[in-house]
Amino acid sequence: MSDYTLALDGSTYEGSVALLRGANVVAERTLKGEDGAAPRAGRGEKLMPAIADCLRDSGVKRGEIRCIVCGSGPGSFTSLRVAGSVAKGLAAGYSIDLYAVSSLLLTLTGAQPPLPSGEYLSVLDAMRGEFYAARVFVPPWLAPLPERGKDLTRPIKHGVSAVQTTPPAIISGAELDEISVKEREVKIIGPGRQIDARPHARGVAPILDVVLAGAPVNLASWEPDYGRLAEAQVRWEAAHGRKLTT
Repeated sequence: MSDYTLALDGSTYEGSVALLRGANVVAERTLKGEDGAAPRAGRGEKLMPAIADCLRDSGVKRGEIRCIVCGSGPGSFTSLRVAGSVAKGLAAGYSIDLYAVSSLLLTLTGAQPPLPSGEYLSVLDAMRGEFYAARVFVPPWLAPLPERGKDLTRPIKHGVSAVQTTPPAIISGAELDEISVKEREVKIIGPGRQIDARPHARGVAPILDVVLAGAPVNLASWEPDYGRLAEAQVRWEAAHGRKLTT
């Protein structure tokens, strides 16, 4: 039985692809522009070739892929929409399951080198001077989760690299600054932050068993967590004084 998983993330302009065999990364790609910077255009055109490159370099045929895991956001509306559409299309075309995982969690699990144990605040730019944020705990072996709720005080099994302990939320720049001052034990990770890192598809590898233990998404109805409405929709609703229905 084939044991390959295709992982995608499009929560930032610097999208990524990884091909996994079990919990091992067989091949990976990070989407870059011609100048080496994160591409702001042609993201869809770069994602499919990146997937093809991973399959070609590893000698894996599409029939050997057992499932797809896609970063669910929050993050860049357009990039998430592209990655989500590609993931859904491939899952439907290959007749395999699609699973979703928090992109804020993939920032930590995909970090290189692996992060030490401790509590982190994973952030991504939400524009308008705000940030998408979620707390993530990186445990030592069999350490308990920090007590932020009754359901978060269970022991962590060996091999689990990180657990997101709060749902994504939007916080202001002032709130982020306050956390950095008042909670010095919490390390802030994200693009240009204390630990400079972005979500990466390879981050699915160390949490694959946990992801696959959950239920696959409904291909007909699933969409990524965009975090907030697209700027174009916000402007349209402001101009027309009503909600845009889809």
